[in-house]
Amino acid sequence: MRSISATTARRLAITRQRLAGGSARPTPDGILDVARDLGFLQLDPTNVVAPSHRLVVFSRVGPFQARHLETLLWDERRLFESWAHAASIVVTEHYPIHHWIMRRMATGKGYWHGFTASGDRQAQRVLAWMKANDALRRSILREIRQRGPLPSRAFEDQSTGAWRSSGWNNGRNVGMMLFYLQRLGKVMVAGRSGGQKLWDLSERWLPDWTPTTRLGESAIVRWAAEISLRALGVATAADIREHFIRWKYVNLPAALGFLEKQGRIVPVSVRDGDQLWPGTWYVHADDLALLDRIEAGDWSPRTTLLSPFDNLIIDRRRTRMIFGFDYTMEIYVPAAKRRYGYYAMPVLHEDRLVARVDPAMNRETKRLSIRRVTVEPGCDDPQVARATREAIAGLATFLEASVIDYDGEIPSRWRRTLGG
Repeated sequence: MRSISATTARRLAITRQRLAGGSARPTPDGILDVARDLGFLQLDPTNVVAPSHRLVVFSRVGPFQARHLETLLWDERRLFESWAHAASIVVTEHYPIHHWIMRRMATGKGYWHGFTASGDRQAQRVLAWMKANDALRRSILREIRQRGPLPSRAFEDQSTGAWRSSGWNNGRNVGMMLFYLQRLGKVMVAGRSGGQKLWDLSERWLPDWTPTTRLGESAIVRWAAEISLRALGVATAADIREHFIRWKYVNLPAALGFLEKQGRIVPVSVRDGDQLWPGTWYVHADDLALLDRIEAGDWSPRTTLLSPFDNLIIDRRRTRMIFGFDYTMEIYVPAAKRRYGYYAMPVLHEDRLVARVDPAMNRETKRLSIRRVTVEPGCDDPQVARATREAIAGLATFLEASVIDYDGEIPSRWRRTLGG
């Protein structure tokens, strides 16, 4: 079995995440290339800096025009909103994978907790609720068919039994019916108006070239596993299972065994000094040449800020394993108890996560406030500070901020370098 160093493993992961080497072009085609390699861009409503999916793209292409991403979504439809790792933007080329998940859910198999007994119970509860409220389902589909894309407020609540939940969606019957119709592949988000989703029929919204071949379950799982592994660069079976179509890899060991036998993936061990990282790690065969180049010293790192939902760090367990970086979002932590900040963005510098920057953007005054900077132990080198300053400046350019205020808690040894 080939053995690689922990440094090489990190660098391969970063490169396959499009965070090293030359940046992708800030054009629709360049953004699509990034989305294709990553597999998904997670959606999140938090907008204290910018929507997370835009930050993920920014970290890979630099400042770009938001209209290019909108073009891919709503005009060319080479991307669409669906459910992958979580609520996400995904690639239309991968539609057969997502449609397979939709079809399984329609049979009562799999939901939040994937294709497990718990997931099946959740799916069956959803289907039972939809059946009991069939009048609402039919009225929504009828209105969309007759009137075209519509926001949720356009639909009358014709439910006979409210959706019950301990969360924010309790009693939001129209919204939940639309959400479940999306999960089943009946409707899709076709645009936004005033921040509100516009819903259309999937059969009408998907472009004519959308691949609709129905592959068998094992072929779908192998395809999705390859996408996951290539996005991760180097990964264990557990890493692959947690990524892309999280928890939905039916019989993943068999899929990986088949791919290894066919020479599509290659097992490796990862050494970290005198220790080995636990488990069997895999590298995709298409990345072996890249692996060779990295081991030969051909690697061009960059410094950038990462969204808390960035694909590189979204699996917190894996992030601890390969970077030694323990990351927890503090949005729901009382302000007085926060260690790093409300929306602390990790700083990737070369092959390490070296600091956390907590920014906030005031769009009215066009001021980017840096409310806290926390430096990781052993990373307080002046070069790291300068690189972090440039990364913050790049974020400000992307956000069209006219001023950067270092008005928060900044380490004294960094304050002069950062400009605070």
